[in-house]
Amino acid sequence: MDVDAVVILSEIRRVLAAERRALEELEARANEQSVRGVELLLHCRGRIIVTGMGKAGLIARKIAATLASTGSPAVFLHPAEACHGDLGIVTADDVLCCLSNSGETEEVNNLLPAVKRFGVQILALTGNLQSTLARCSDVAIDVAVTEEADRLGIAPTASTTAMLAMGDALAMALMRQRGFTREQFAQFHPGGSLGRQLLLRVSDLMHVDNELPRVGPEVRVREAICEMSRKGLGTTLVIDAAGRLAGIFTDGDVRRLLEREAAPLDGPISTAMVRTPKSIGPQALAVEALRLMQQHKIAVLPVIDDQQIARGIIHLQDLIRARLA
Repeated sequence: MDVDAVVILSEIRRVLAAERRALEELEARANEQSVRGVELLLHCRGRIIVTGMGKAGLIARKIAATLASTGSPAVFLHPAEACHGDLGIVTADDVLCCLSNSGETEEVNNLLPAVKRFGVQILALTGNLQSTLARCSDVAIDVAVTEEADRLGIAPTASTTAMLAMGDALAMALMRQRGFTREQFAQFHPGGSLGRQLLLRVSDLMHVDNELPRVGPEVRVREAICEMSRKGLGTTLVIDAAGRLAGIFTDGDVRRLLEREAAPLDGPISTAMVRTPKSIGPQALAVEALRLMQQHKIAVLPVIDDQQIARGIIHLQDLIRARLA
């Protein structure tokens, strides 16, 4: 089938413009009901139960997921399944958030008498403030749109966009009221990029004990190279008798030593090592170790505590395996 690129692009732009207008209208209507909705959710002692049918149900799932990941315990409840036993997850401490553009969705409205008997408060996101859902709710937020974005005016498009945007707005307002932080967000997303950046510490990744390459300052360069080969990190720490970091010796130092010395392997490591290497503490974020490595163009960092005691070593490859680099 031949396509008309001009017509397609025109239609895409028309739809985007229609949905943009719907959001502009929604923004202009934001009022005290929106504030009351946030207050209702903020004071919820249990969970926010989000429900909706059809396309509104898909939006409800996303809103529940956004709330849960930003510090407000929330779950999605399918309204039809709720009437066949799943209503058992609802408690008197919960808030029920119902999504229905018409406000007359049968499966959603069938829930209302049951949850009212539990003493559950109800927040509605609806396009009809005169509907059954709006009348039965403690707070009803108007998410009406002038028109859907499809040419027939029947497919949920602009209306679901408005619901989704209002759900995001409520969740973000709740985040601000709760003082929700990036660190808390990371705790809920340990597998994500931000979670790894904010949760992984140097101590989680560093090499210690038998994996740690180390020699004393009195050993010969030859022995230090053997230690580097055994541990496979391309470096060795030089540690004094008290366990303090005295220096570091790397593959690069070996090459530079060979270039300038006639008989370099039998000299003491103390004359060949770098005496003041860059280092990091065990409780520092792993992403900070990466920043130091990138800034100074190095591949390893000694890990030392406040008393300069060598506790481990972290390698660029460790950060790559942790998907930080």
